[in-house]
Amino acid sequence: MARRRTLRPLARRPKKLDADPTVFEAKAGSGGPVFRAAKPGAAGPKATTRGSADPTATDDEGELELATAGELPADSAARALARQITARLAIPRPRQNGGARRGSGTLASLPYRGGSDEIDLDKTLELLAEHPVPDDDDIIVRERVRTRRSVVLAVDVSGSMKGDRLQSAAATVGAVAAELQHDALAVIAFWSDAAVLLNLGQPVKPMQLLDTILRMPARGLTNVSFPLELAARQLARVPVRDARVILLSDCVHNAGPDPRIAASRLPRLDVLIDVSTEKDVELGRELAAAGHGTARQIRTYRDVAPALTAIFHS
Repeated sequence: MARRRTLRPLARRPKKLDADPTVFEAKAGSGGPVFRAAKPGAAGPKATTRGSADPTATDDEGELELATAGELPADSAARALARQITARLAIPRPRQNGGARRGSGTLASLPYRGGSDEIDLDKTLELLAEHPVPDDDDIIVRERVRTRRSVVLAVDVSGSMKGDRLQSAAATVGAVAAELQHDALAVIAFWSDAAVLLNLGQPVKPMQLLDTILRMPARGLTNVSFPLELAARQLARVPVRDARVILLSDCVHNAGPDPRIAASRLPRLDVLIDVSTEKDVELGRELAAAGHGTARQIRTYRDVAPALTAIFHS
């Protein structure tokens, strides 16, 4: 029987929450998305409405208050930052997977399965040279194959992420969403509770996600474990090779259970550690190690593109 690894004590003793944290889900509203607490037993990630954000909440739906769109600058600086980050990103396309779904997508050379009449002559001749009496698998055809990554982006909007940090985080969300809008993307904003801004597989609207992050007031404690648990639920039915989580946070975990346990249950976790002010670099590195990923430090928005490029190339 494998011996369970003993974790070192956390540098900060996190606050023990009196109740389960709340997950807020997006609902359509006339002025943009409205976030309401998921009811117990409702579809989607499980949560109660009695969360740490409001200890007096009842079993009625709670609502997450956002700044109104009119309170945001018409031409947000975060949008300009997002465009600059996007211009510097060099995220490779996922590797071709012969087991992927056929249909619309990238052209790939695959064994004949009765669904295409476009023969890849060069590859077929190579196989026929080795097998003069061919089987069906020796006939190679060109088909379009859907190859999509499934990425969950978890973004810290707790009280320590105020000001420039939140603006940089919003720009990062916009840039990543623009780059991965043809993949399956989920976005989770978190503090002591969390809000699912985008569920995996829903249509991606990069600038809408950016604006939503900007409208979220940076507040509360930092419960890093909760978004990782929600990310695991989002990826529960996704093949491990196609799934990953990217955490953007200062990693100053000060509420809830040890996040390294949740990290170890993910197919892959990469961490962007915001080191511009208060931070816990050691915990960020431990989270990435537990999640079989890498950790990169970012100080300004200029560090985001090379960090993300390195993550997706590793």
